Amino acid sequence: MRTLLAVSAAAAVLACALAAAPARAEEVGCVSTTFRMLGMANDQVCIDSFKDPKVDGVVCHVSRAKTGGLSGAVGLAEDTSDASIACRQVGPITIKGDLKDGENVFKENRSWLFKKLQVVRFHDKPNNTLVYLSYSDKLVDGSPKNAISTVPIMPWNR
Repeated sequence: MRTLLAVSAAAAVLACALAAAPARAEEVGCVSTTFRMLGMANDQVCIDSFKDPKVDGVVCHVSRAKTGGLSGAVGLAEDTSDASIACRQVGPITIKGDLKDGENVFKENRSWLFKKLQVVRFHDKPNNTLVYLSYSDKLVDGSPKNAISTVPIMPWNR
């Protein structure tokens, strides 16, 4: 009985952790922007899509620069802080649980050490709108580069 209780408790903790985890992105595609000699990977702009883990019916697309060359190939390059975001309603919007303003919905390392690209969500209740903010941060000094996208919460009639 104790073992069953312990397994059930562990499964519940894992389910909560996974539900709160930021979304995983799927690559949509990339375009080369800078040619690199000697077979090294070119610099690129890549587009990823992800779904908000707490809001069904919303998909976001993020574009970001990806450094090529030898340092990019071995994972040592520091990508620029540039990023753009667009989020849209793609079905009926269903909010799962409480939404916390500034809650992290997507995170990606932009360098091997400190910089991250993050997307956080805000719920603008007076205007019945979800606001997604993408920004790049650095442990040492934050980056002012950011972008927002808004999704009005509306009925889905299809």
